[in-house]
Amino acid sequence: MVPSTSSDGQADGLKSYENILVEQINIGLAELQRPASGLFLSGLSAGLDIGFGPLLMAVMTGLMSGSLPKPATELLMANMYSIGFIFVILGRSELFTEHTTLAVLPVLDKRASLTSLGRLWVVVFVANVLGGALFAAFAVTIAPQLGIAHAAAFTEIAKTLVKHDFWILVGSGVFAGWLMGLLSWLVTAARDTVSKVLIIWIVTTAIGLAHLPHSIAGSVEVLMGLFLSPEITAFDYGRFMLAATIGNAIGGVFFVALLKYGHVTRNTDEEEMETAPNPAESE
Repeated sequence: MVPSTSSDGQADGLKSYENILVEQINIGLAELQRPASGLFLSGLSAGLDIGFGPLLMAVMTGLMSGSLPKPATELLMANMYSIGFIFVILGRSELFTEHTTLAVLPVLDKRASLTSLGRLWVVVFVANVLGGALFAAFAVTIAPQLGIAHAAAFTEIAKTLVKHDFWILVGSGVFAGWLMGLLSWLVTAARDTVSKVLIIWIVTTAIGLAHLPHSIAGSVEVLMGLFLSPEITAFDYGRFMLAATIGNAIGGVFFVALLKYGHVTRNTDEEEMETAPNPAESE
């Protein structure tokens, strides 16, 4: 178990990894202890807010079609994708892929139970998906009528995610969950809002540029295509969500939470052993 407090003591102004871990554990513990109703409303808000990224991607697809080289268009689309994440993370709404790392840490530190972790994951995931579905339904109703995005754009975005084999989706979902876990760690390490925005933008733009499946943002992307085109089926949506959720959870838990917790606590234990008095020397 890591100590509940830790002195900073960094001459370069950066937080120590012990402080980052302590802060992450305390944040995760606070979220695990929130009432289910508060978690659900916050998760619903996150699902709604993150939809602005996929919507702006569809808008830019129509605006930029044929006017820019493909690499420039892809980079611009990835930047649009990051906007929803900036809204959600700076707004402190509950996002499932953050909690695949954040909420696991108090369990690893034996300050919370697996039952409380499962409760948070289920409530937040269901609320995120519901919020995303509501946003998708609203966006595909309004955007084509305003002439800012067309059905073909929504379908194209969805097809990019669902066209792969199941295990390819799981594997690429691991990368997305891994990056989201790192994002949570780096945002905690940041000391000011500008740094946090930059970190969120870099990481989520990378996810969008590589077309890695994020279970919540991807839910909105696929549902928009499902609502508008027979090319995207309910089976495509269910298959995508299962694969992306499995991959995201593996990436966040195993490649971030377990490794970060393990290396920090092991280092702390070794330092305590080194500084502990030697009984032989005291005799």
